[in-house]
Amino acid sequence: MSKNRILIVEDEAAIATMIAMNLGVANYETQIYSDGMEAKKALQEDHAFDLALLDVMLPGLDGFELLEDMKRYEIPVIFLTAKDDLESKIHGLKSGAEDYIVKPFEVLELLVRIEKVLERTNRWNRVIQILDMEINFEEHTVRQNGTEVQLKPMEFELLAVLAKNKNIAISREKLLQMVWGTDYVGETRTVDVHIGQLRKKLGLSDHIKTVSKLGYRLEE
Repeated sequence: MSKNRILIVEDEAAIATMIAMNLGVANYETQIYSDGMEAKKALQEDHAFDLALLDVMLPGLDGFELLEDMKRYEIPVIFLTAKDDLESKIHGLKSGAEDYIVKPFEVLELLVRIEKVLERTNRWNRVIQILDMEINFEEHTVRQNGTEVQLKPMEFELLAVLAKNKNIAISREKLLQMVWGTDYVGETRTVDVHIGQLRKKLGLSDHIKTVSKLGYRLEE
């Protein structure tokens, strides 16, 4: 199964490397450019990207100018920028960007926003292979070594969040918010109970790690 390809155009090497590293862990393939004009020229040869993360302030060609090339190649764009003024944000969104994230940002927030844009633009891989499992988001099914395992709706949603963010520690509070929604008024104990069920039903005791005083991480 092919990975989603993400283009990163960011002139701060540390930020670009950090983003690429975390996207790689989350099973994305990335390509980095630090110069807007360099990215523009490279797109002529290779523009098979599912999403682009563009800094606004770039050497050579700024992110707003580069957005026109992304639109030509039908590549959805999320702006990543230190420019947090309302005028820049409105300009970016009105110009056709899918989202606008102000630095500094949490990696988990970036991953969630990327996933939402990929789903909205119908570019999200509908099946994830992880360990011995195949998670199918369209069918809402989980198969382990080819055999379907029956999960309750919230167990499936919890597994989906952990799988999409594999190798990343997520707090119990964040899992409650991502799976049960911001309006949920229950306790974090709910997460623990469902984690216990996933470990039991899928034999994931060695792979769903408890992160002390935080939450859980699904390791591949």
